[in-house]
Amino acid sequence: MKRVSLEGAVCPIPLDRYTVVTMAHGGGGRLMNDLIGEMFLTAFDDPELRERHDAALIDLPGRRIAMTTDSFVVSPLFFPGGDIGCLGVYGTVNDLAMAGARPLWLSLGLILEEGLSMKILWEVVRSIRSAADESGVAVVTGDTKVVENGKGDGIYLNTTGIGVVDSGKRIGPASVREGDVLIVSGDIGRHGIAIMATREGLEFETKIVSDCASLVNPVRALLDDGLDIHCMRDMTRGGLGAAVHEIAGTSASTFVLDEKSIPVNEQVQGACEMLGLDAIHIANEGRFLIVLPAGQGDRAIEILRSHPGGEEACMVGHVLPRGCASVVMKTEIGMERIVDLPSGEQLPRIC
Repeated sequence: MKRVSLEGAVCPIPLDRYTVVTMAHGGGGRLMNDLIGEMFLTAFDDPELRERHDAALIDLPGRRIAMTTDSFVVSPLFFPGGDIGCLGVYGTVNDLAMAGARPLWLSLGLILEEGLSMKILWEVVRSIRSAADESGVAVVTGDTKVVENGKGDGIYLNTTGIGVVDSGKRIGPASVREGDVLIVSGDIGRHGIAIMATREGLEFETKIVSDCASLVNPVRALLDDGLDIHCMRDMTRGGLGAAVHEIAGTSASTFVLDEKSIPVNEQVQGACEMLGLDAIHIANEGRFLIVLPAGQGDRAIEILRSHPGGEEACMVGHVLPRGCASVVMKTEIGMERIVDLPSGEQLPRIC
């Protein structure tokens, strides 16, 4: 049999180039980062956008404000621990909080599908109002559209938020320094697994409840205490893995994670093992990453643990100068491995 040489041949299956949008382009992994970096940043080049923070910081005469926007297409609309309504508020106020801003105002855009139950719509509206009151924001403007039956999946939401920055300090990836420590505000992965379990009818010994929550109060407590916070990032799509990659890449640093320190609920870990998933890449909706000087880590953890949901806040890593990789994991057996962003979509439609 004649042997054919494959030296220099190109794989016929494109590994990271696509001619159409895929679900993975919205999953928080490598494809979404490529889409943002190569298309959107090229088209809308701006210093604020290039910083790739959770919210844009805008200097006005005598005042600095933060602005962010987010869209929500979660399926199912209701899940253990939350629904698309509170998710739409928390997702946006949390992004503002990550920039050190005090959220004040929201816009609300609703795309409704013909045939949607008015009872379901009212439940979502009530949830939006409750979450807004809890977070100290007012819905001040909005828009409603209706699409034909079969083209809207019930409800899609978009919320845009504006907040004010009381401190003159700029919190963001550019402020990250060598020697900083990495702190997570609680156990990770519960939101993504709660959505998956509900959607697929999976049953575990104990029901897994989403961590969906407002982060406004714990963030304000950290700032009011005078901590020198360099950067914060809520760990939504792509989870902890995406958060550390985004900040490390923008700050030109290497982040080292300590695997045994990362808090994962026992039920979540069991679900990940059963489904072949890695908890650090699973979405959260009430957890965030903090980067600050090493000497202030213990105080930050103490403050976080005094707030609901922060009982398992802990230090999970530290920052080094740029090395051969953006993110390195020190494993439980003492070895080191490079942590890469997943190319595919682990859990679609989780926010």
